[in-house]
Amino acid sequence: MPLFVYVLSLAVFAQGTSEFMLAGLVPGIAHDLSVSVGAAASLTSAYAVGMIVGAPVMAAMSARWPRRRALAGFLAAFVVVHVIGAVTASFPVLFGTRIVAAIVNAGFLAVAMSVATALTAPAKHARATATLLAGVTLSCVAGVPAGAMLGDWSGWRSAFWAVAALCLPALALVFRSAPTAAARHHDVSIRQEARELRSRPVRLALILAALVNGATFATFAYLAVIATDVTHLPGGAIPGLLAAFGTGAFIGVTTAGRVGDGQLRRGLVLTLCALPAGWAVLAATSAHPVPLFVVTVIQGGLSFGIGSMLVNRVMFVASRAPSLSGSFATVALNAGAFLGPLLAGITTETTHDYRHAAWVSAALAATAAVVLVASRTRAAHTEANTG
Repeated sequence: MPLFVYVLSLAVFAQGTSEFMLAGLVPGIAHDLSVSVGAAASLTSAYAVGMIVGAPVMAAMSARWPRRRALAGFLAAFVVVHVIGAVTASFPVLFGTRIVAAIVNAGFLAVAMSVATALTAPAKHARATATLLAGVTLSCVAGVPAGAMLGDWSGWRSAFWAVAALCLPALALVFRSAPTAAARHHDVSIRQEARELRSRPVRLALILAALVNGATFATFAYLAVIATDVTHLPGGAIPGLLAAFGTGAFIGVTTAGRVGDGQLRRGLVLTLCALPAGWAVLAATSAHPVPLFVVTVIQGGLSFGIGSMLVNRVMFVASRAPSLSGSFATVALNAGAFLGPLLAGITTETTHDYRHAAWVSAALAATAAVVLVASRTRAAHTEANTG
């Protein structure tokens, strides 16, 4: 694996820490800025909106920029908005910084995906993608719990300062090591690539990715509140719970990188069918600490493993859209990251029971399983009739 792929993964680690750390900072932000828990949790959705908007726009704008300028520019902007977020006393300003941070994060990730696959042989594309996404899962294992600990010890603002500082070595390495050439896809227009993304296999993969990630974030956005209000754990236990989720996620992504090849194989189907059952178990047992921790590890592994395989699937079926395929995979994942917490917020505000966030996850994952099984059944029926 080229060394620069690991440099990109370091930057993704910093950005992933920012994206996910809100799960451990929601109570502190709500108290400090005098907003409801639901409003503070909506910062996760704000980030998702920025990623949804930013991914295709930034990918199209930067498609022919020199890779070093694009990567360094996006990462530098990411640092600046985190400094603003760390000093503001206004919730609307903080909300806005999350959207801007997400837009530049989306731009960075879209370029990083294209660079990672361009630097590796086709047979190693899945592993390159998994290495990149490993930065996200490692942020769950180390960065997010560390952010929660900082938030618990010295306030949520310190976590924003830490993310800004964490980006600086990645930024220096990007300046030093990034390819200087522009993107190599001059012979393929953005309009032609967009047409490729409307094919049925691509649309199916994108829908599945959105549903699975929606299920993941419906519960993840409320995991800290479930731990304190349902399981009645002390605030100091939240970093450990987030680390448990991240550990499972890292195992899932690593495994997916070794066994995934972009195909919708039986193992993926069976794993996806198990996902809603896991969320239902979490909802039913979350009042007890040991089951909460155990199921959190399992669901982190299943969710991120399936998500990684679906990203590989998008890249595989949209191979003739090299500039935009990664960005549309990002859009799908973050559409889910927006939809999941939104539905969970509506549900929990109505029922006043944070366990129902996990039931929302179960419903979204079950929908994904039904869509995949129905699609495979339809494809098999069509093949039988044509054969």
